[in-house]
Amino acid sequence: MANLKEIRIRIGSVNTTQQITKAMKLVAASKLKRAQDRILQMRPYSEKLNEILSNLLSSMEGEAGATFSKKREEKNVLIVVLTSDKGLCGGFNSNIIKAARKLITENYAAQKKAGNVTLLCVGKKGYDFFKKDTELRFINDHISLMAGLSFDKSQAVSQSLMNAFADAKYDVIELVYAKFKNAATQLYSVERFLPVEPSADSKTSKTKADYIFEPNKELLLEELVPKILNTQFYKALLDTNASEHGARMVAMESATNNANDLIRSLKIVYNRERQAAITKEILEIVGGAAALEDKG
Repeated sequence: MANLKEIRIRIGSVNTTQQITKAMKLVAASKLKRAQDRILQMRPYSEKLNEILSNLLSSMEGEAGATFSKKREEKNVLIVVLTSDKGLCGGFNSNIIKAARKLITENYAAQKKAGNVTLLCVGKKGYDFFKKDTELRFINDHISLMAGLSFDKSQAVSQSLMNAFADAKYDVIELVYAKFKNAATQLYSVERFLPVEPSADSKTSKTKADYIFEPNKELLLEELVPKILNTQFYKALLDTNASEHGARMVAMESATNNANDLIRSLKIVYNRERQAAITKEILEIVGGAAALEDKG
């Protein structure tokens, strides 16, 4: 009977866990709906702005907007790693961290060895992993940026990145984040934030985009380029935010299903043990009755 009690306790424990994972799935689904709406509304606008920016830079041949498209020797590198503050979202954080590690190992190993790779971690999970690496430098001012995410907060960070690049503090700035595709699929991406590069299509195109600038090229691009970069950075944050909620919803649904399977298995074991215990008691009673009859 002690064995039956242990199984009952375990069934109760798994049932409680299942209720928690089910509730977390519902919360994640609710947050995902809002986050998904934000990124799907932002993405077409951001992609069109990036297309315009790439075409402008390819057509100007470095005449204007050179501040953010100027290529320098890649001595000092800043990598912005976008992760979540919380876990329980499957392989979401580990995949982003893996992409960041691969980027550093394959592209910036020499800079890291020289102590010239800086990480700006948005999200506690990324910082908690990389802080053990003594060869990396860190910017810790924006770890909790995902909490209460807004364009104003994002713009303040992206503007500081642009200022650092313009002052030649960093020669290249990379973004590592999760691109939202749907609730079950996230694409883990590495994108160059600065310097801005012409798109692959504009590089291969034989004809250049013909733009008429009013009032003048320099003034227009001075206003336009920072706004496009601010939008691009905000889109990466929205992508990562939606991806996190999608990954958490799928992970909690999987955990709920696994708990349900475990409860079913435990109930089968419980019923089998209970039946064996009842059979044993019946045999003991029958055996005792037979012994009494023999004595009589």
